[in-house]
Amino acid sequence: MRIVETTIPGVLVVEPTVHRDDRGWFMETWNARSYETAGIPASFVQDNHSRSTYGTLRGLHAQSRHPQGKLVRVLVGSVFDVAVDIRRGSPTFGRWTGVTLSAENRRQCWIPPGFAHGFCVLSEEAEFEYKCTDFYDPADELRLRWDDPAIAVAWPIASPNLSPKDAAGLSLAELTDLLPIYAEPSAVESKGTLSAAA
Repeated sequence: MRIVETTIPGVLVVEPTVHRDDRGWFMETWNARSYETAGIPASFVQDNHSRSTYGTLRGLHAQSRHPQGKLVRVLVGSVFDVAVDIRRGSPTFGRWTGVTLSAENRRQCWIPPGFAHGFCVLSEEAEFEYKCTDFYDPADELRLRWDDPAIAVAWPIASPNLSPKDAAGLSLAELTDLLPIYAEPSAVESKGTLSAAA
């Protein structure tokens, strides 16, 4: 397994080791010990799996008082995956990073709690799977506007297919009072820890 750091500390790309022979291939997609050693000390409580067609954009999603860390990957097709730091007080607040995830490259992306997350589909269809560190809570959900000019995500698709809820997303400025709060990590904590929103 190889870990690739992104432009935002704490957001990591995982390139799993793939074992191949004449029968096919095998890889680990989660191992608590090895992932914790690599900087992903997560305990997951929920797995999600979606299927989307070309041009679909899902996001940008987050939760306020129960932020979810997510380990994401693609089983079919290809997506452009985005994480936005929405932790109030973070040195990288409002910055985004993106990575292409596909069934072919088998990459995963670790998105720590306190980030908004979204992806757009680059292939005819895509199946997207992710593990979450907290349960989905509809009452706690934040929907950040996908095209907020204050964030300026360089999406590879100009006119995506959005759900009505995502089309009605709010700007980062409009969500300020609901955003999770960044907590400076101590020497023994992992990078990018946070507390719940006030």
